[in-house]
Amino acid sequence: MSINNGIPQRCDVVVIGGGPAGSSVAALLARQGVDVVLLEKARHPRPQVGESLIPHVWKYAELTGAAPLMEQQGFVAKAGGITVWNGKIHRIAFAEFGFTRPALHVERDIFDEILLKHAENQGAKVFQQVAVRDAKLELQLPEVSYLDKRGGDTFEGAIRCRFVIDASGSSAVLAGQFKSKRLIDSRMRFLSLWGHFKNSRYVGADGRSYPAGDVTKIRPVTFVTSFEEGWIWHIAMRQVSSVGLVINTDRARAMDKTQRERYFLHTLKSAPYLDLLLDEAEYLENSFSQRPDYSYYSSKLCGENFYCIGDAASFVDPIYSHGVLNAFYNASITALAIAESLQNPANRARHAQLCENRIRQFYGFSRSLALGEFGGDGVDSELVRRFMRQVPQVELELMLAASFMSERSENFHQLAENAGLSLQPTQARAHFMEKLML
Repeated sequence: MSINNGIPQRCDVVVIGGGPAGSSVAALLARQGVDVVLLEKARHPRPQVGESLIPHVWKYAELTGAAPLMEQQGFVAKAGGITVWNGKIHRIAFAEFGFTRPALHVERDIFDEILLKHAENQGAKVFQQVAVRDAKLELQLPEVSYLDKRGGDTFEGAIRCRFVIDASGSSAVLAGQFKSKRLIDSRMRFLSLWGHFKNSRYVGADGRSYPAGDVTKIRPVTFVTSFEEGWIWHIAMRQVSSVGLVINTDRARAMDKTQRERYFLHTLKSAPYLDLLLDEAEYLENSFSQRPDYSYYSSKLCGENFYCIGDAASFVDPIYSHGVLNAFYNASITALAIAESLQNPANRARHAQLCENRIRQFYGFSRSLALGEFGGDGVDSELVRRFMRQVPQVELELMLAASFMSERSENFHQLAENAGLSLQPTQARAHFMEKLML
């Protein structure tokens, strides 16, 4: 059944999904006068994981115009990170690498809603509780079919456009339609289990623990510890702390949700340091969530009239908090490609290919750094080499520091070697040992 529901029948660009990638690309295009319609299947605010943001996100927030809104919200500013990996303690402070704006711990439901409202304020037409079914890209003007679930009833509809941007997250609408979603090798395929705790102590930059009430006075760090079967994060926010496990998918494949929650809580009680941080904390019973088999990529990302960005394109182990950064980055280059294509349609294919190369470049780098895969199975080693050669020296130092903290520095050195970069290893190691060891 169809109905006149306020959703236009035509526009320049349809964006599927209102997470950071979708909201950001919609805002960037709308700011340039492009007619954008964004369709989001949920109703914001809605729960989402990925609360740790590295300071790189600020330059993209400035591009979209959302930076002042993020500042006004008063999210928790974090000082850096501390890891306990195989019993060794390391720390990193972003200020030591020249960053003047803080990394953040954000409530993702609030953060994502800010970005979505900002896109709407920039001129994008936003419709929530509207789920996209598919996109007919073979038509001269692509047609996006949707189910409008506003008001309790469900109505079918369709909208024609010149470009479709899939920012639907792990739902990956277009990848599902293309059958292009690929899970990576099972040895490196992970799932995450997480939940929220009230009144949890947290770790400060000095390595000491502090009561939850001090989080806006004494800056926390993102605290990560390894354990026998994977690693654990602890992220202190204004009202609750997000705590999660990352483990190999095979470890919990036979468990149902109740068993996985039980395993999650038992692991936290026996994990070094986490048991102390959570000793007097209250577990929020309905907060348990999971994301299985999340290490994936799509073999088909961009074409003359479509783009897949953010988690709809790929997802890697979140050890380096690249998720939201990747969403912002993908949004910025996609907005540029589409704006250029609207002005000069004859070059649509070229702009799409250049954009796909950049998206694959960042994905390949993240995956190589985190998982040590340097070519094949979705990783284009030449694109990664080009990326490494373009990174400023201070960024390379930060990457080395981060990889050292999680005992993945061999991955970094292999990346640098593949790119023909020399970091004067002896001097660099001494420099980082001084910075990282508590």
